Amino acid sequence: MSSTILHASGFPPRSELQEQTPNPEKHPFLVQLGERIRKIRNGRGMTRKELASAAEVSERHLGNLELGVGNASVLILLQVAQALKTSPSDLLDDQAAHSPEWQMIRELLANQDEATLRRAREVMLPIVDSATTATGQRPTRVALIGLRGAGKSTLGHMLAEDLDYPFVELSREIEKFAGCTISEIQALYGQNAYRRYERRALEETVQIYPEAVIATPGGIVAEPSTFNLLLSQCTTVWIRAHPEDHMKRVQAQGDMRPMAGNAEAMDDLKGILAQRTPFYAKAELHLDSSIRPLDETFLSLRAMVRKTLQLDAKGKP
Repeated sequence: MSSTILHASGFPPRSELQEQTPNPEKHPFLVQLGERIRKIRNGRGMTRKELASAAEVSERHLGNLELGVGNASVLILLQVAQALKTSPSDLLDDQAAHSPEWQMIRELLANQDEATLRRAREVMLPIVDSATTATGQRPTRVALIGLRGAGKSTLGHMLAEDLDYPFVELSREIEKFAGCTISEIQALYGQNAYRRYERRALEETVQIYPEAVIATPGGIVAEPSTFNLLLSQCTTVWIRAHPEDHMKRVQAQGDMRPMAGNAEAMDDLKGILAQRTPFYAKAELHLDSSIRPLDETFLSLRAMVRKTLQLDAKGKP
């Protein structure tokens, strides 16, 4: 087995890069990648020779890359991206190269803190999403978000009854669209199809119900466009719980799948929760369902929702 010798920078030496022979058949992806690199290079006012020197690759290799016949390694893309003062993801992103407005917006938002980014998103939503509310009034739909087992359905039913609002279990609406269960959607059609059904179910729910309490699937935050729609059309509440409570509640519902054949189920659950927490935290209201009994948790939820929506004792503004 041959080995690649790296120089002090951690990248293959130029001599080895020059020995690479380009693939005579141009793959469409490589052609697009080459075009993006060339456009970004031109935008930076760099010659091919200057970029090759800055990236520590041969000019011939860079030329092949821009022509779409050079199948670059990840390390080479990193070198080229650094020389262009951008990121590898920008080289792989169509809009990064041909949309000046996109580049300018990204530059404005780069290195901003979370609070600033949130304000920017809230300002931009009504501009870019025609489905967002045009009245400027707070949405009277209440959406409960959080990982499975947090208590969204139980608390959602109770809140809907208290406010005299319809209760919508979004997972059931997804199944109606698809004509099969959630597990069947994912097994037969895949995750992308599931996300499309999820988006359609949310759009229809928003159109049908001006007032509602909506219990959402735990993974709704995984699709940014769907989550943006939810945030713009609903007053959102993150129902959070300790990982152990998530697991116990799912098992109490008779679902043993989280533990089936997985000795590290708790670690997996904690990993998912850690990954989604920054997105769940974007909800306007937060409620911990682990620290109090159900009745007390509901009273806290009821109080914060009524205060936020400025509802009177009868549940109406």
